[in-house]
Amino acid sequence: MADSGAEGGPLPGSETSPGPAAPYRAALALSSGPLRAVATLLLGRRRRAWQASPTVVLPGYSPCTSHISIHANISEHPPGKAGDCGVVALELRSVDLQSAKNNQEHHTQEMGLQRLIVRRSQSFSIQLHFNRPFHSKKDSITFVAETGPAPKELLGTRATFLLTQARQGNGWSASDFTVQANSLFVSLFTPPSAVIGPYSLKMEISQDPSHSTTHPLGNFILLFNPWSAEDDVYLPSETLLQEYIMMDYGFVYKGHERFITPWPWNYGQFEEDIIDICFEILNKSLYFLKNPSKDYSQRNDVVYICRVVSAMINSNDDSGVLQGNWGEDYSRGVSPLEWTGSVAILRQWAARGGQPVKYGQCWVFAAVMCTVMRCLGVPTRVVSNFRSAHNSDANLTIDTYYDQHAEMLPTQKRDKIWNFHVWNECWMIRKDLPPGYNGWQVLDPTPQQTSSGLFRCGPASVKAIREGEVHLPYDTPFVYAEVNADEVVWLLKDGQAQEILAHNTSSIGKEISTKMVGSDQRQNITSSYKYPEGSPEERSVFMKASQKMLGVRRTSSPFLDLLGSGGAVGHPAQLHLHLTRKPEWGQDLLLKLHAQRVADRAHPRGPIHLVVGFCAQTLLHNGGTREPLWRQKVHLTLDFGEDIQWPLSLPYNNYRNKLTDEKLIRVSGIAKVEETGKSMLVLKDISLEPPHISIEVSERAEVGKALRVRVSLTNTLSVALSHCTMVLEGSGLINGQISNDLGTLVAGHTIEIQVDLYPIKAGPRQLQVLVSSNEIKEIKGYKDIFVAAARAP
Repeated sequence: MADSGAEGGPLPGSETSPGPAAPYRAALALSSGPLRAVATLLLGRRRRAWQASPTVVLPGYSPCTSHISIHANISEHPPGKAGDCGVVALELRSVDLQSAKNNQEHHTQEMGLQRLIVRRSQSFSIQLHFNRPFHSKKDSITFVAETGPAPKELLGTRATFLLTQARQGNGWSASDFTVQANSLFVSLFTPPSAVIGPYSLKMEISQDPSHSTTHPLGNFILLFNPWSAEDDVYLPSETLLQEYIMMDYGFVYKGHERFITPWPWNYGQFEEDIIDICFEILNKSLYFLKNPSKDYSQRNDVVYICRVVSAMINSNDDSGVLQGNWGEDYSRGVSPLEWTGSVAILRQWAARGGQPVKYGQCWVFAAVMCTVMRCLGVPTRVVSNFRSAHNSDANLTIDTYYDQHAEMLPTQKRDKIWNFHVWNECWMIRKDLPPGYNGWQVLDPTPQQTSSGLFRCGPASVKAIREGEVHLPYDTPFVYAEVNADEVVWLLKDGQAQEILAHNTSSIGKEISTKMVGSDQRQNITSSYKYPEGSPEERSVFMKASQKMLGVRRTSSPFLDLLGSGGAVGHPAQLHLHLTRKPEWGQDLLLKLHAQRVADRAHPRGPIHLVVGFCAQTLLHNGGTREPLWRQKVHLTLDFGEDIQWPLSLPYNNYRNKLTDEKLIRVSGIAKVEETGKSMLVLKDISLEPPHISIEVSERAEVGKALRVRVSLTNTLSVALSHCTMVLEGSGLINGQISNDLGTLVAGHTIEIQVDLYPIKAGPRQLQVLVSSNEIKEIKGYKDIFVAAARAP
């Protein structure tokens, strides 16, 4: 019930503080004789006690607890002086930050209930217990919230606000209070533009302009609030919020556009220490180190936070979280393929004082950034772009080179086409852009290009990318090229470009994928990034973007001349490569060449003679290749309308011990038409499938109750898997990781492991299992598990 009458109404100016000695003075004024003598003695003792102990002592106070007892005050005057009305001074005895209740209401309960973690633009309540009832007409209370190394109101890192009955405006406020005996329940409100981060909260009590008492109330953490329509990260869908904020596991999509593999990942953003590590990341950024106060003052801006985090996930410029490694020697760290979640990475980084963790590649960078951004309260998802261009010279062309023997050649250029590349999308309002570009924004923490001097990328509006508005910040031209660049394939002879084998306008930016909301399925979001390939809208946007990006170079660009000429001429035959059986590592790969004679301008009729050279090479993640591991040459004669199917066999011994962890092979063929001297290119990329992990959970999962999990793996390969290790991880199911050495798994044999888990948290959870061996680094499986709350005893 709200305070009213003598204890209610609007807060007037503060009055004189009577001080804790008021009862003794009252006794002295009303008594005589022996009673007066006793009162005088008590008053004297009270004064001497105050004079002897002017310092603050708060035993039992901890910033991590939600309830504290106050044992002393910081005071500017000796207690004991009564006001004009003889009212006892208001003294704070204890504080309850009501962390459990507030965290539930602010969707932070998964981070724990012991300390206060709230979201901006939403009220939270605290309980203050005094020595007497609070009187709003006589007692004046001011709250002070501070964050950062040198809090200042002008920087937005310090807020001072009076206790009032009703909230006014959208700033910091303390209002809607109720009085129950000696307790005061207060609703505190943080503005939607507040700086995020750890705060200290203090309270000043005054009953006289010259007399006040200051009490520390505790600490709290303030996060972005995607549930609030006033916040720049507002996402108006509870279903989407459950997916992009509350879901602590998901999938990263890897592999090849034709062999997309879901890679389960434990984001773990609600693990107890992760939120502290997230702010530690911000505090090790170059911006903080250069000017801590200014950096803190800008932490109300989600765009600023995104750019700082994007730079800090990699370690190219700073003490970032991860060190990249795109080679094949991971002996000084952990192979990127062996990570199963973000928690171990972030904890290792923090435990070693900010030393970069070895090693990461694009999917690891993006998954860790997803953890950090979801933890801070920004809706975030992980996105994979298959055949992703790295166009360093911004000419919207990626050149690929082959020799006359069908070998894909290395290039000195930095341009490349990754088999896949992984980045993030964060949801936000872009006040720095014209209207219409809110929503999903691309953020890429993988260190590919610098942006304003640091290795980072974004936020770039997905809508701007789709419309070719490459002039809009940040790094939109680079992301546009990743999904829209054209590929030109050249035939080289004696180091010189001899002819164009192909001009592909639709080979880059394929199967752009993310996890489907509320499902383990993959969602294709390519249409969010570009219009349908080859459509008039897509080519129109491409020309608009190319003109903006090439600028003055446009008039002399051989790429645009090629584009205008219509590309390569037709060929007198069509060539295709097909697999004749499922490719499995450890077996010969069986293919067939399908050749068909068709009419063209130069040779509308009659037979043609083809000399087809084939080459197989290990395909690297960055789109490059290793030296050839197999070659073959075929001579064909094709008459008009004739079909030929020619068998090809790539023996296992040719590729054994020559593949990378991705287990990808590119088979290339270049056919020279003897009648014209022109050449044709045919390609086939092959992904070798690893064995499958089986995970079974028979019992009902319940918090604190043993849950038996059976994991089995059958080696379906024709060779043994040596030095096998198994790692289990899953937030809410396991605290950290569980590792097992499995030894050698002989070909055709099965190994089964039984593990008892004791689930920690209720709700939907995911168990991730990784088996690594010398032969295959990434055999992954997962099991979705719903954990019931513990039953009442």
